[in-house]
Amino acid sequence: MFNKPFRVFLVASIAMLALGGETLALDKKAASSISHYIMGVFYDDLGKVDKAIEEYEKALKVDNEAVTIRLNLAASLIKKNNLAKATEELKIASKLDPEAIEPHAILALLYSAQNNFEMAATEYESALKSASKLNPKNIEIYKTLGALYLKQNKVKEAEATYRLISNLTPNDPEVHFYLGSIYSELKNEPLSEEEFKKALALRPEYPEALNFLGYSYVEKNKNLAQAERMIKKALKLDSDNPAYIDSLGWLYFKRGRLKEAKDNIQRAASLMDDPVIYDHLGDIFSKMKDASNAKVNWEKSLKLDPRQESVKKKIEALEK
Repeated sequence: MFNKPFRVFLVASIAMLALGGETLALDKKAASSISHYIMGVFYDDLGKVDKAIEEYEKALKVDNEAVTIRLNLAASLIKKNNLAKATEELKIASKLDPEAIEPHAILALLYSAQNNFEMAATEYESALKSASKLNPKNIEIYKTLGALYLKQNKVKEAEATYRLISNLTPNDPEVHFYLGSIYSELKNEPLSEEEFKKALALRPEYPEALNFLGYSYVEKNKNLAQAERMIKKALKLDSDNPAYIDSLGWLYFKRGRLKEAKDNIQRAASLMDDPVIYDHLGDIFSKMKDASNAKVNWEKSLKLDPRQESVKKKIEALEK
């Protein structure tokens, strides 16, 4: 797990002991542990993984609190596909040094390989938190942590993280875009709009921000002329994006231009299976007095996301 300079440092330390260097006066127990560790590294480099594991385990019998040894043992166990034992060693290592990055990062990879994405996200979060403590001005670490919080639907944690990034780098349009998205999720529309406007002031050709703010205007049925300009600009930048095509179709629906609305949203549906797009199509067909196609599209929407109570009510109302 550690690079060769670190290994060279360890070998040099042992050499100093052999020469009687007084600066590294270790007792026999510590010397024995390091000796087995060095042999483990040696066997690892030769590809003799079983021998390496044997030496690391001997080292841990002498010093069972050595995080470095446990990390190398875990790496060797992974090579032998002994994931259960590797996981156990990494968990012990993370408890011995809660602020270490490596145990959590490797655990995240192990859990991901086993499709345990919830545990992987938890370990990844711990690794990022430790990394941010070691390097508190590294913006990319905070961005990754904020994105992880959003994926986990931890909206408040995401807000706090992106606010921190905004303080560190106030002229980053991406940060303002994510804050706009977060405030939209929190139903704080004035702050959401303010953040999207900041993002667009810093980057006028920002299709995601143009579409998000334009679509939010459409949903509130306000500033529709401005919303149309923004959505069309987003489409000029990314002409085949189904989300932007759906936004334009929904704007036409709000303006009563049903044929154009249907054409655009059907195109969006051909590019992406999305519950919102099918819900919109259902609403358009319902407005066009085509109950059969309205029901078909609402059912498609519900199949993709069964939690939509509003869509369930539309189908129930149609059946009555």
